[in-house]
Amino acid sequence: MRHQEEAERNLRFWERKPLLREIYRDFHRTIAAQVAPGLRGEIIEIGSGIGNLRDVVPGCVRTDSYPSPHIDRVENAYALTCGDATVSHLILFDVFHHLKYPGTALREFRRVLVPRGRLILFDPYVSALGLLVWGLAHPEPMLLFRPIQWEAPDGWSATGDEYYAAAGNATRLFGLRRHRTQLQGWSVLLKRRMSAISYVASGGYSGPQLYPARWLPSMRTLDRLLDRFPLLFGTRLLVVLEKAGPS
Repeated sequence: MRHQEEAERNLRFWERKPLLREIYRDFHRTIAAQVAPGLRGEIIEIGSGIGNLRDVVPGCVRTDSYPSPHIDRVENAYALTCGDATVSHLILFDVFHHLKYPGTALREFRRVLVPRGRLILFDPYVSALGLLVWGLAHPEPMLLFRPIQWEAPDGWSATGDEYYAAAGNATRLFGLRRHRTQLQGWSVLLKRRMSAISYVASGGYSGPQLYPARWLPSMRTLDRLLDRFPLLFGTRLLVVLEKAGPS
């Protein structure tokens, strides 16, 4: 499976790039700040990969689509094993753009979330800089001009092993007015566009690291300054949705 191969490759880079680990801790703390402590139910991460979010979100149930020593159980985003209204939070870190049929997945997410349960998404954002980062320096396609197929076709099986990636989907779905009606049943609590230059210049998992780790505090300051100009410098998007209305 391509997802499994990517996770195993990422683990090798993770172990030898301390700067990357620090930057991901920053991302994970940003996500953790959106967890509502008063909600009862499981906190589940979909597509955990090497499973490092739980270092910052204790008790988070790590899942992925294949067995791995880094996860707690196997789950399919389109057909979760959770009961109705049993999950307080679903967290997708760099996973939303792998959902070929986001409407089908969102319907399943609504099923398992408790009333006012939260869906936390952290995904690529396509700005002027994002076009370069995700278009030229990233292996996954953006598919900015291909229609998003909202619902799975008749006869489709959620158990099929099908790789999909469209790094521009979150930017389009949460940024373009014409897609707002597709989010019925959800309240948008937060949309935050981040420059994340500290991450971009770190080279990510497999790219060259462009600055020494001791510069990270200064790079964080630069991140905060450039966050003011998301259409120019945004490369990351944090979205928090709340389940609204009847189950």
